[in-house]
Amino acid sequence: MAQRLGVDLAQLRGTGRGQLVTVDDVLHASTTARSPGPTGTATGTLNALAAAAPAAIAPLATPPGEAEQLRGPRRAMAQSMALARDNVMGCTLFDDADLHEWGNDQDVTSRLLRAIGAGCAAEPGLNAWFDGAAQTRRLLEHVDVGIAVDTPEGLIVPVVRNIAGRSFADLRHDVDKLKRNTLERTVAPGDLRNFTFSLSNFGMIAGRYATPVVVPPAVAILGAGRLSHDVVATKGGAIEAHLRMPLSLTFDHRCVTGGEAARFMAAVIRDLQKGS
Repeated sequence: MAQRLGVDLAQLRGTGRGQLVTVDDVLHASTTARSPGPTGTATGTLNALAAAAPAAIAPLATPPGEAEQLRGPRRAMAQSMALARDNVMGCTLFDDADLHEWGNDQDVTSRLLRAIGAGCAAEPGLNAWFDGAAQTRRLLEHVDVGIAVDTPEGLIVPVVRNIAGRSFADLRHDVDKLKRNTLERTVAPGDLRNFTFSLSNFGMIAGRYATPVVVPPAVAILGAGRLSHDVVATKGGAIEAHLRMPLSLTFDHRCVTGGEAARFMAAVIRDLQKGS
């Protein structure tokens, strides 16, 4: 995060235990460095407008509740989303995977991770880092997937490393461990860094489709919506109810073409539609 925000860690005095530099320290240093002077700030403009307003106009009523300063994961999330807003040309592709061949013992998250590996094998350009300022792209060998975990403190994204070729049981072990450590706030800092692709399984809560946000330097994120039984027409013309998974793939269109994204999605769907 310090590298992305241009903060020199050597210049920081940590406020954590043993003077450890925390996420809040980095964000505070970044905010301080980027804050403009009094002239031309939004606050200065509002104050000037307030001073020039007729006295007869009553001020707006104060909304209920008190303003809460964002800290920790929520503040980090706000900074990441602002970074994505300013540095990514996001485009989202939607489709559905037919899971009619699945048995009753399928693990959704593990299946999604394997499918992402299949998609990256078909289109390596989606497992990459992109530097917009330098106009450089780095294709990455290992597929390290950041999984969005919803916590009371905000969104935290631990990383499942090197997912290609791993068994479902092995993947599930890592996912359970990372989620448990994330919710208990014991996740290691190294488990939150350097993801090459992202997964948001928001359908575990609600929602069919979404426009997930790509956080640079990664170039793509896959969203999985709520499973549902949909009415489909089979090849023979019959009408059946099939279990289907809605998919939303957001990619950075500055360095990923629409064709690459579509071929990635097709490979993901082919893998998900296998019986096992």
